[in-house]
Amino acid sequence: MAGTGRIAVLGAGAWGTALAQQAARAGNAVTLWARDAGRAATIAAARENQRYLPGVALEPAVSVTAEAAALDGADLWLLVVPAQHLRATLAALPDTGAPLVVCTKGVERGTLKLPLEILEEVRPGAAAAVLSGPNFAHEVAKGLPAAAVIASRDAGLRGLAAERLGTAGFRLYGGDDPMGVQVGGAAKNVIAIAAGAVIGAGLGENARAALVTRGLAELSRLVVALGGKAETAAGLSGLGDLLLTTTGPGSRNTSLGIELGRGATLEAVLAARVSVAEGVATAPALVARAAAAGVELPIGAAVADLLAGRLTVAEAMGRLLARPRRDE
Repeated sequence: MAGTGRIAVLGAGAWGTALAQQAARAGNAVTLWARDAGRAATIAAARENQRYLPGVALEPAVSVTAEAAALDGADLWLLVVPAQHLRATLAALPDTGAPLVVCTKGVERGTLKLPLEILEEVRPGAAAAVLSGPNFAHEVAKGLPAAAVIASRDAGLRGLAAERLGTAGFRLYGGDDPMGVQVGGAAKNVIAIAAGAVIGAGLGENARAALVTRGLAELSRLVVALGGKAETAAGLSGLGDLLLTTTGPGSRNTSLGIELGRGATLEAVLAARVSVAEGVATAPALVARAAAAGVELPIGAAVADLLAGRLTVAEAMGRLLARPRRDE
């Protein structure tokens, strides 16, 4: 077992809890930090995150707290709070100097920043990486086989994070394209909403396959425009994550899109949920970030307009199908 360190996981949602489980299985002492003291106490007492991962008993090496002081001494922080809360969460916590691994996906509204760009503003110069891939939290929490990529310009940090978190059942690959990995993680959630809407509206599997394929082309164009590598879009954090998120029944973004496709309002869908569908906040920010880089995202723009109530699903599909014909 390769762990033997102390890891702090910030964010006690489904993915944070799953990563805490994985870090413990890898041989580390783990502190799972929740922003809400009541929530932390409930999880600690039950030894289970009944709200987000019911039925999964916490590993003995996982302790749960809302105390910032408990983060002292951790030699690696996993940041698993939603992208829209990442800046405020980090700003409110002490800087212990521990390397930071971002495990959230999205684009910050207003600033249009990706997670590592937020880190550079809040913790300038901090050693940082991003972890992303085709991972459903409930499967990772149960120890089912999975793979992901850890990307950073710092090869030493890539190796450290992979060594601390990886096991035979959770295979971690290194990557030197953190920009491409972040764009893939953000864009796939937006495309998943569109894919779900297609299915919810009864437009068929052919339509979903076409939409996902063209969505991958959008994702790849944006990766390259922002300085990433085209091949990253074809890897675990691009195509891999896109396939899982747009076809897996456990996808929060796809299921949200399905409800919209069936005619539900966004407000009604969100009111019935406790989990966060990152694509909702990310869609307009991603489209704006792409526009600033001179990249057109037809599917992303259609999703942003659908979420804002400016288009129906039928109108969104009509707009996409009416685009000028050209070679692929």
